[in-house]
Amino acid sequence: MELTVGTKTRHEYLSFELAKAARKMVEEVMPVKPGENVVITADTKSDARVVEATAQAVYALGAHPVVIWHETLPEANMEPPSPVAAALAAANVWFEYNVSSILYTEARLQAIYAGCRHACYGAMDSDMMVRTIGRVNYLAMQKLGEKLEELSKAATEMRITSPAGTDFRARIDKNPPRYVPGAGAADKPGQGYSQMLGGSSGFRAIAGSINGTIVFDGSIGPPAELGILKSPVKLTLKHGCITAIEGGHEAKVYERWLASFEHEMMYQIAHLSFGHHPEITRLTGRIVEDERVFGCMNIGIGPTRLGAPTHSDGIFLNASVWADDVQFEDEGTYVHPDLVEICREMEVAGY
Repeated sequence: MELTVGTKTRHEYLSFELAKAARKMVEEVMPVKPGENVVITADTKSDARVVEATAQAVYALGAHPVVIWHETLPEANMEPPSPVAAALAAANVWFEYNVSSILYTEARLQAIYAGCRHACYGAMDSDMMVRTIGRVNYLAMQKLGEKLEELSKAATEMRITSPAGTDFRARIDKNPPRYVPGAGAADKPGQGYSQMLGGSSGFRAIAGSINGTIVFDGSIGPPAELGILKSPVKLTLKHGCITAIEGGHEAKVYERWLASFEHEMMYQIAHLSFGHHPEITRLTGRIVEDERVFGCMNIGIGPTRLGAPTHSDGIFLNASVWADDVQFEDEGTYVHPDLVEICREMEVAGY
């Protein structure tokens, strides 16, 4: 976390607000039922205050919190130690606070198949939990995401630009394929699912229809060596595939990282997502938060559902978006009347 005040690492910092946010988490965002077994995973970089507040809220509901601490894995999406995987497969609910996320792993899939409901909130610290859970109108934020999806899916083609140089087009897939089981909402009765932090929504583009340029000027993660960018990383896209990566040192780091997997799917676009969380207004280096910066776009690279060995997300700020000839976002500000109305409901500054 970025230390802006000397008390930020102390236990009393936002302690009342954190307790309220943790209660909202287990009652509204990922509801826990009395009697359920709830596993909370954390690595040695995680914020213990968030872990403790969640465990206390779970126990107050009459459920059984089980906290597991383990080593911080060298890279995101590496398999956790086997005792962790076994515990996840036996859980009704799993809160993941690992800084080195274990989202795209076999352990997570097996937990989902066994019926576990997975709340993926990697690297969440006390400040992030208070802002992104405790202080947001969650229902209105979800409504904003649904309206963004609705406007996108009604179009034939999307055009997206940014002041940094992004300019690409993508055709909308009107009949998207089903996700592989466990990748999103439950695929069948009794199966679990993974739930991400609110404030992100998107649309499915036709494979191979994405052409143009994407310039990341926000953050990239993984790899861990990047985070908040000091210089832009430019991607050239042809038929949904990255054909060139240009920029300075950080572009070279990213290029080498993608090449290290020696897998063609690491150059394919996985998703195109809007960031629309009103309490996330600046970059922090935590990718789960950065990809929800209000008014940004998050581009997923490496579709794991198609065999990519891992997944990365890149952020560009101040997006302008057109659905066919209708512009609904202008340099990070929503201009469509339906979107403006919801932003006013959330009391977003400037609306």
